[in-house]
Amino acid sequence: MRFRTKLLITSLAIVFIPIILAIGTFFAVGRYLIYQQRLNEISSGFDYTMVSDPSEAFADMADEVTHDIALALLVNPFVLEDETFLEEIDSKIASKYSYIIVLRDGKVYYAANMDRAEAVVEQLPGYGTDLKGIYYTASKYLVKQLDFRFSTGDEGSLYIISGIRTALTESLFIYMSIAIVLILLITSILLTTWIGNSFFKPIDELNVAMQHIQDGNFDYMLPTDIKEKGEIGAMYRNYEDMRLRLKESAEEKIEREKQNKELISNISHDLKTPITAIKGYSQGLLEGVADNPEKQMKYIKIINNKANDMNNLINELTLYSSIDNNRIPYNFIRLNVGDYFGDCIEEIGADLESKSIKLNYSNLTAPDTQIVADPEQLKRVVNNVVSNSVKYLDRDDGTGQIDIRILDEIDSIRVELEDNGKGIAQSDIPNIFDRFYRTDASRNSRQGGSGIGLSIVKKIIEDHGGYIWATSHEGEGTCMHFVLRKFVEYADNEETVTVDHEAK
Repeated sequence: MRFRTKLLITSLAIVFIPIILAIGTFFAVGRYLIYQQRLNEISSGFDYTMVSDPSEAFADMADEVTHDIALALLVNPFVLEDETFLEEIDSKIASKYSYIIVLRDGKVYYAANMDRAEAVVEQLPGYGTDLKGIYYTASKYLVKQLDFRFSTGDEGSLYIISGIRTALTESLFIYMSIAIVLILLITSILLTTWIGNSFFKPIDELNVAMQHIQDGNFDYMLPTDIKEKGEIGAMYRNYEDMRLRLKESAEEKIEREKQNKELISNISHDLKTPITAIKGYSQGLLEGVADNPEKQMKYIKIINNKANDMNNLINELTLYSSIDNNRIPYNFIRLNVGDYFGDCIEEIGADLESKSIKLNYSNLTAPDTQIVADPEQLKRVVNNVVSNSVKYLDRDDGTGQIDIRILDEIDSIRVELEDNGKGIAQSDIPNIFDRFYRTDASRNSRQGGSGIGLSIVKKIIEDHGGYIWATSHEGEGTCMHFVLRKFVEYADNEETVTVDHEAK
């Protein structure tokens, strides 16, 4: 429930709840006082006017009865001697908690209840008393007197008496005052508790939760039994969304810091080998260990190769930083598949030949097959995969072999780079494209590597709109597959429409 709706309900409740309870209390207290004064013996009903304002209500009733008697006397001057007529009057005024007593020469001539009559008869004035209108007895009863003569000439007086004493009104006022104070107090407590439970309690819980967030505890969850659909419920849901995002961000930060430390450790480790080699061979040159031109040239080549290894490691580190920030520079152009991969094979072939590794290349695509790609980054993909294969060929007998195949798959091309190295365990294949994952835990110096080469490959291929995967058998070799969509150009309604599949 929205908080604004709760405030509206509270405003209405403050007005209507006390009114309803006050009315109910009035009837309850009125009935209690009526039973306390045994007025239920006169009437079983409840007359609001006689309880709230007995004097006025009794006066009106007495005037009406007096008028009816006066009319009856015009018809029959001795009608007040008829007990049937007196019973009708008594029955009529019973609903007003009133009754009549008729005295004849000071003695009771008629009374519906003699006990009730005896309790008040001594307080009634005698015949001929000059009292007009309504007056009070000593016991605070309201009385209306009507004098008349019996047919025998005896003096008679008819008294209309209210069973409700005026003290009842005073008691009712006291009880109602106390009740109203209690009603207002109870209403205030109930409404305050309701608002407190639906607003202040959730706010306190949110404050506690935010304190946990401030302390770095992102695992603290708010109670899950909240069913609020208004502002409080929205605040709870927003907190939970914020907590999950902060937790995810904190975990990503921890993982990134871990990866950065691992990267620095890997790079530092892998730089030691070429630096040690460069330092050793350069010192050999300085100290004259290489005492002939052939040996000196060998040392220089080794130093150059190790410097290139260091440069490659630094380039990987730079590219990793670009990947991490999604800022790899791409320059997409149309490339002819045959021409482009043919040039790549020439460069790779020369390097592999110097390492006594055989290279087989086949292109099964049409001569005009084109793709849209960044030539430099795509070459990085091929070089990274090939260099990774070279590291793990693990063959010193000159039988190392790498096969590169370009296959046509209708609307795309598939590039396969297969080696006959030691292969990858099936349990490792799903993880080889993860950053810093290395199947060789020993990290021997000959293989080295930063552990981010294949993750870079995957990122570049995916940015080209393609996908990559690996198949491998231990002891037989590994094959890397990646797919790139073709560039297609076709005519439609005499207009040339070009469809290229650039990176996402």
